[in-house]
Amino acid sequence: MKKKLFNYNCPMHKGSTSSIINGCTEGIINLNKLSYKWAYNLWEMMLANTWFPKEVDLTEDARQYRNLLPSEKRMYDKVLSQLIFMDSIQTNNSVDNVNPWITAPEVNMCLVRQAFEEALHSQSYAVMVDSISMNTDEIYEMWRSDTQLKGKNEFIGNVYETYGQKAIDGDDEAKIYMAVANQCLEGIYFYSGFAGIYVLARAGKMLGSAQMIRFIQRDEITHLQLFANIYKEIQKENPELFTDKVIQNVRDMFYQAYELERDWGYYITNEEILGFSNKLIDDFIKYLTNKRLHAIGLEPLFPEVGNKNPLSWFDSFGSFNEQKTNFFEANVTNYSKGSLDFDDF
Repeated sequence: MKKKLFNYNCPMHKGSTSSIINGCTEGIINLNKLSYKWAYNLWEMMLANTWFPKEVDLTEDARQYRNLLPSEKRMYDKVLSQLIFMDSIQTNNSVDNVNPWITAPEVNMCLVRQAFEEALHSQSYAVMVDSISMNTDEIYEMWRSDTQLKGKNEFIGNVYETYGQKAIDGDDEAKIYMAVANQCLEGIYFYSGFAGIYVLARAGKMLGSAQMIRFIQRDEITHLQLFANIYKEIQKENPELFTDKVIQNVRDMFYQAYELERDWGYYITNEEILGFSNKLIDDFIKYLTNKRLHAIGLEPLFPEVGNKNPLSWFDSFGSFNEQKTNFFEANVTNYSKGSLDFDDF
């Protein structure tokens, strides 16, 4: 059930809480006594990653957009429309459907920061649409009119609505599924879109947009890590909840995410985007699904795809680690302060 804002009846403070769920939390954020050190480390990482959309130069993108091939322009618009929807609902989901039943103040901090970052992503899409596109209203209203997009959005939204309310009402099994649903969104549902923008950048097009997506992806990696850790902490503290049936349901959720994102990738590319065939899309989403399962200690659904990213160029576009040549500006920039190893997630 929803936690209290403050509670005098909790035992004397011995770390932030006795459990990540169903704990008796005072409501005081005491960062000198932590139960989950990883959450504070993640908080610091999120702060180090701070960026602002208007720092990204989209001037050249505005010119290039008008010269994109029809298939490229179609993909770009549909990617933006889908990303707009997901970050819009995620801004509210983390604080409305997850934060109320997490009883660890340092984890609550991360969820609030996540909500800020999702809102920031919504601003970034607004900047991209306003600066680049010639059909603003069409992109923002596409979630109503595009049948494929509507189906994907409704599926994601219904999962959040169903399990989110059950989790707030005290259903501990639903809390597991909410952690998984968020992993699917942060780690699978965004990625056909990310890859679509990167494949344009690989051809020297829409480099500013790719830079914006690069920043967004880095944020989403921390969100993915947050929900993987929430899942694992629930499992460690409540092993009795993880029955064979629950584990199978978790695996089914990941399989559904694979199918949905694979089909979305097929749809936005329509087999018309050079270097982004249906076979590559299928293998890429299978690879991602396996990685997300591995991060929470489960066996892969698709062992046949192996451990190597089928889109061999993808990680070089998303990476911020160490000192690497910035492919947008051809100079060396050090991003190590706020880096995360994308290979881990």
